[in-house]
Amino acid sequence: MGFSLEGPVLEGALVRLEPLGLRHAADLAEAVEEDRSSYRFTWVPTAAEVKGYIESQLSRAAVGQMAPYAQVDRETGRAIGATAYWEPRLWPDGDGLCAIEVGCTWLAASAQGTGANTEAKYLLFGHAFENWAVARLDLKTDARNSRSRAAIERVGARFEGVLRNWSRSWAPGEDGRLRDSAIFSITSDEWPDCRAMLERRIADILASRRGGAQGDTRPVGGR
Repeated sequence: MGFSLEGPVLEGALVRLEPLGLRHAADLAEAVEEDRSSYRFTWVPTAAEVKGYIESQLSRAAVGQMAPYAQVDRETGRAIGATAYWEPRLWPDGDGLCAIEVGCTWLAASAQGTGANTEAKYLLFGHAFENWAVARLDLKTDARNSRSRAAIERVGARFEGVLRNWSRSWAPGEDGRLRDSAIFSITSDEWPDCRAMLERRIADILASRRGGAQGDTRPVGGR
């Protein structure tokens, strides 16, 4: 039986990953217009581009290249960013998924550093390893993006190296240029330890939120 790339709803305590749709456009248009300084090495749509961005992701999903998600804040019910499974690789006999990449990820500035990314990665990794039984999960970023590289390492992925002139650059102003890509991975053998580490981190984040709620009435991440 062949594999069909379809991402289900993935529910966490902080975020819910919902298959991306045009219903998320208004929230995402608001999210992308927060502070955009962290998007230096990647392309994130502007508010005016969000509808076309969603339609493009759905086109990739229609041909089995991608399972795009909206990241939805559990507390507010609003979409605060996007992420995806993409570039699935099947076993040589075509029966089942061998490896997949988690990427195309961005978050509103106000959602960065809140634990949303940590839990979203935990949900995506867990489904890939435990439901699809992948042997390997890939992550990559622009080799110049030290912030993204540090975030990938914090969720347990192992750095493998830099592939030079690997893919198109998504950095603003670099249309038509190639970038060097930093490659990271998690294997199925590494997943149990990675899962335990992420569960500890999420538990700490939730405990911190509960403690903050007792001593401070401001919302977590408020400015």
